[in-house]
Amino acid sequence: MRADLKRGLMVYADPKVRTLLLLGFSAGLPFLLVFSTLSAWLTQAGVSRATIGYFSWVGMTYSIKLFWAPVVDRLPIPMLTRALGRRRSWMLLAQTGIALGLALMAFSDPAQSLLHTALLAVIVAFSSATQDIALDAYRIECAPAEQQGALAAAYQMGYRIALITAGAGALVIASSHGWIAAYVTMAVLMLIGMITVLMIEEPDHSGDAARAPEQQQRVEAFLARHGHWPRALRHGVAQFISAIVGPITDFFARNGLRQAALILLFIAVYRMHEYAMGVMANPFYLDMGYTLTEIATMSKVFGVAMTMLGVVVAGALVAWIGVARTLFIGALIIAFGNLFFSWLARLPDPNLIELAIAISVDNIGIGIAGTAFVAYLSSLTNIAYTATQYALFGSLFPLLGKVVAGFSGQVVEHWGYPNFFLYTASLTLPALALSAWFIWHPPKAVER
Repeated sequence: MRADLKRGLMVYADPKVRTLLLLGFSAGLPFLLVFSTLSAWLTQAGVSRATIGYFSWVGMTYSIKLFWAPVVDRLPIPMLTRALGRRRSWMLLAQTGIALGLALMAFSDPAQSLLHTALLAVIVAFSSATQDIALDAYRIECAPAEQQGALAAAYQMGYRIALITAGAGALVIASSHGWIAAYVTMAVLMLIGMITVLMIEEPDHSGDAARAPEQQQRVEAFLARHGHWPRALRHGVAQFISAIVGPITDFFARNGLRQAALILLFIAVYRMHEYAMGVMANPFYLDMGYTLTEIATMSKVFGVAMTMLGVVVAGALVAWIGVARTLFIGALIIAFGNLFFSWLARLPDPNLIELAIAISVDNIGIGIAGTAFVAYLSSLTNIAYTATQYALFGSLFPLLGKVVAGFSGQVVEHWGYPNFFLYTASLTLPALALSAWFIWHPPKAVER
């Protein structure tokens, strides 16, 4: 067992892990700069609260990236793809769009031209979502399945470091030197990802054609027999089937209808409890009497540190005991974290130590579960359709959680916080049950 654990920890020595740490930073940096950090800037610029709320719609680009993932998956960029390869060229193009967008945002004035700022925010978010598509595909294709846990852990670690940089870091710079300096600094930091892309190697795509599923080949043969169709129509339908229908039918063909349905159900429910609890976290802290400073320190600093600890543990666990068991452990720890919050809600005068206990258990579980979940989604993709299939899974998992989260306030009002956290703990039961199922009935491995 000690040798297995040592082998699990050694996965972090691979150079690809360090690469994903840097690329994870590049992926996480733009996120808050078009959300909460931008909201702070807009507030100081005197923009109304209602208008600031509308800016949250910029985030829809991350939810609908499935629609242009097939383009990133298949379309070459003139000259750039020949020089860098399919994944690196799209990553570099997207990073360039992010850096330019942030730099132009720095010199925009939301108080004078709010529409200009909004359009630049959309460009940054669109470029960021595009980078996510190409980066997720690169992460899956650059290493075998047994290394995906460590790569997911490194990616999440870099991502969370970037969130701190773009959140607290940007606010500190803005408070001392202004918003121009803050956003220019963030634009310059995008060079970390761009330099990394230029230094790494493109994954091997030489076998992609051989991995194309048989059903797609049959569809293309069917279209070839319809030579009486107009050429443009025949070509358009072939491209649609190849880019959209192919990845979806491939997933069901490889797993079978029953197993595929269980996998999609699992994706939909696994992080449902996080959304249900997360939306009421800050109101709970305030209602329990904690100050804003205490909330920021415990949830944003201490909590992030505990999540990072969970991320590191998860990478070793995936290599040691496998993805399915790590998914089960992560969900189980989160369930206990919710029970600790229920206990905290029953205390008459809770202190910071008791809050730290609840946050520690919950955030370590979130770090383990989140990292294992990324590794699990990666294992489901066919390398012939990496970007499209991963974007499909990534668009699916938040949907049910966001629906359930919308009722969280009503649950608190009718049942109170102690029972609310019992309720959120119960939301982990479907994830635990399906995790146990996949321990004994793992999805078919995809040849890489």
